[in-house]
Amino acid sequence: MGGMTYTSVDTTKLSTAECYGLALCELGEEHKDVVALTADLAKSTKIGMFGEKFPDRFVNVGIAEQNLFSVAAGMAKNGLVPFASTFAIFASARSLDQVHTDICYQNVPVKIIATHAGTSFGQAGSTHHSLIDMACMRVLPHMTVICPCDGSETYHAVKAAYDIPGPVYIRINRGFDQVIYKNVEDCKFEWNKASVMNEGTDITVIACGSCVFEAMQAARMAEADGGIKVRVLNMHTIKPIDEEAVLSAIMDTRRIIVAEDHEVMGGLGSAVAEVIAKSGKACAFKSLGHQDDFSTIGLQEDLLAMAKIDANGIAEAIQETMHADFEADDAWDDEF
Repeated sequence: MGGMTYTSVDTTKLSTAECYGLALCELGEEHKDVVALTADLAKSTKIGMFGEKFPDRFVNVGIAEQNLFSVAAGMAKNGLVPFASTFAIFASARSLDQVHTDICYQNVPVKIIATHAGTSFGQAGSTHHSLIDMACMRVLPHMTVICPCDGSETYHAVKAAYDIPGPVYIRINRGFDQVIYKNVEDCKFEWNKASVMNEGTDITVIACGSCVFEAMQAARMAEADGGIKVRVLNMHTIKPIDEEAVLSAIMDTRRIIVAEDHEVMGGLGSAVAEVIAKSGKACAFKSLGHQDDFSTIGLQEDLLAMAKIDANGIAEAIQETMHADFEADDAWDDEF
């Protein structure tokens, strides 16, 4: 079966990328059809861990991201299960044509591990910020989109990707991630089911990736400051989204906030809004993220604060949304 083990001292060192490397090595031991590909970023993306262990199943195509995905598609057509890794902005923007035509159109099982997502490589500048990748990948037919919240969840997502039919896009950070699950066994990951991180009946915050930790902190602040009970949903699977979890949040709390390190258009916020619109149920709704703008350059924690998707920004949105007067009463009798 395998499994990742570490001490409490090690937890702060286990980034999403490092856990991805460990999980991929385990998959390589379990399945001989697993291969790995890089575009000269083996060390930065941690896929090099697989290359050191299985050099005969590891391919470096050089600085040629578009070719990376075409080669991966060809390997998949020949019965292999390729895991291809590069920075998220290169996987989505630079290589969208190849992902669209070579991978998704043929519906082949290429698993894309996109690192340095969101503003996690903030000091590298706008060329390396990935604020549009979920929007790009979410609209591609056959593509599953996953955005884990920490290293343990990344470990499970990578292991699950092998069995998920067709192409999979897993979006992770550069590193230095907050640890939410202290042990990998504590993370009960189901790839198409949201995880309830905090129970609440007043308002729901739906988050993914690095914003899950921030949402959990904001929930504690809201309860301590005003007794507000905040439900926090970790929506790690963006596509297919867990509609049942969203609908339950609408019915139970009537107030929904979405937080993501991504543009507010096309990502998790749009996916949740689509579920709300389809339901015909009225609720107060606020989408937090990058508001149709590029991020400035800096450390991720500062960039999250500037975009108001850190704990303080989410807590502020909770207070504002709690005062939203969206209907004269809370009865559902007049709803469709």
